[in-house]
Amino acid sequence: MTISHRIKRYSAVSMACLPLIFTSCIKNDIPYPYIQANFLSITAETQDQGAIIDSIAMKVNLYFPETTDIYNVKISDYQLTPGAEILDDVLAEPVDLSEPLTVTLRLYQDYNWTIIGNQTISRYFTLAGQVGTSVIDVPARRAIAYVSDKVDIKKIKIESIKLGPEGSTMTPDLNGKTIDFSHEVEVAVSTYGRTETWQLYVGVTESTVSTVRVDSWTSVAWVYGEAEEGKNNGVEYRLSGDSQWTRVPNDWLTIDGGSFYARLIHLSPLTKYEARAFSDAEYGETIEFTTGPIMQVPNNMLDEWWLDGKVWNPWPEGGLQFWDTGNKGATTLGTSNSVPTEDTSSGTGWAAKLETRFVGIGSIGKLAAGNLFVGRFVRTDGTNGILSLGKEFEQRPTKLRGYLKYNDVPISHATEGFTSIIGQPDTCIVWCSLIDAPEPFEIRTNPKNRQLFDPESSIVIAYGKVEFGETIKEYIPFEFELKYNSTQRVPKYILITASASKYGDYFTGGAGSVLYLDDLELIYDY
Repeated sequence: MTISHRIKRYSAVSMACLPLIFTSCIKNDIPYPYIQANFLSITAETQDQGAIIDSIAMKVNLYFPETTDIYNVKISDYQLTPGAEILDDVLAEPVDLSEPLTVTLRLYQDYNWTIIGNQTISRYFTLAGQVGTSVIDVPARRAIAYVSDKVDIKKIKIESIKLGPEGSTMTPDLNGKTIDFSHEVEVAVSTYGRTETWQLYVGVTESTVSTVRVDSWTSVAWVYGEAEEGKNNGVEYRLSGDSQWTRVPNDWLTIDGGSFYARLIHLSPLTKYEARAFSDAEYGETIEFTTGPIMQVPNNMLDEWWLDGKVWNPWPEGGLQFWDTGNKGATTLGTSNSVPTEDTSSGTGWAAKLETRFVGIGSIGKLAAGNLFVGRFVRTDGTNGILSLGKEFEQRPTKLRGYLKYNDVPISHATEGFTSIIGQPDTCIVWCSLIDAPEPFEIRTNPKNRQLFDPESSIVIAYGKVEFGETIKEYIPFEFELKYNSTQRVPKYILITASASKYGDYFTGGAGSVLYLDDLELIYDY
């Protein structure tokens, strides 16, 4: 595929100063237009998921499987802001994405973008009788493993080893071999004609079992241990100060060679416990930990609203603003489409009624999806919105539950890229995420600098969602689990979003789709 530039080139125009009777200098006070040059889309050969374009940070993340030669990536297609160009056309030839690549876009001014190649390579180095997990130090090109001091270090069997991407070769091939590790062992790993030299080390440890750490949540804790592979390894816990230990059942344990962890559940909030790893008759260090509190987000029952002119706000007048809607954008051309309703799941209080509407006059306007989110509506950008998603929250819930019903209509309006789904049933969505970004996440719906939330982003600690693409006439309970990427990272912000049309950020959905949402609750156990 040839690269689609779609760029309007310009020529530099020079002005000559004419000699006048009086010597003077002509000052150009006319400012250049400020239009940021952005990547609107970008595609690379062999990528295994769509590119993530961050126009705020001016970064592009591309994702590749192991089999891709990351040093020699072909960009097959890209689109830029109309009128922009890439200096030196650096993407016309294959590029090296083993390190971040700086690309300069020009549109009246220069904008330095960074293209980042992401490639996850499965690497491992395991030994017979190994204690704990191997350390694979990619920048230093070394792998380190440990064995018990009872093992003959001159005769250690390598159970498995892979240090390069899929398809690479290792010289010598040490898989299944018994090796003398009284000194470092060197191997050459070759991929796509390039060769890296790796050093292998084996250390000796007197400790045969170690309690590595405890990640304490509210009703859940995660206990990590290391011991010699093949032994009876596990975890036990107790209330702090008790004399009796409880061993966790096998279905709470996950074992990976000489490393293992246990998920403790049904713990009491705000309570001190102790935990330790064991291996046969030996025990690791005892670690004391305290569980956290059960916390709900403000106005989780969605009972508190007030009307400010045409704008309905989901918080008490003069009170804490934790939730918001897109009503400030919708009311520029119409009325609020996210409003309170007495049609509730319990028959008392209020619930949220989120309606997707075409807002405008005649055919002039836009589709506005009824929505509700934790955060705040920042401002309008023309007929688009800028939102700040997330409020401070450090607890780690496991699930979100609530009640909803849904009036589903066919998709009636769609923007570029979504026209093929016109006439199909609309879909509502409720999702929740925990992030550890330095600040709330900014949403921009303007196609010129669009930035939407990516559940696969590195800032995401946990994410979960539920979707329905059919009419639900009466309230039903719903519940979904938050899938965590790390048990150790502590959140800074919680994001909860509900929309009557899941593609509302793209102004795509069915005019008349209505989502009713009520009585949300964060769950802290499994």
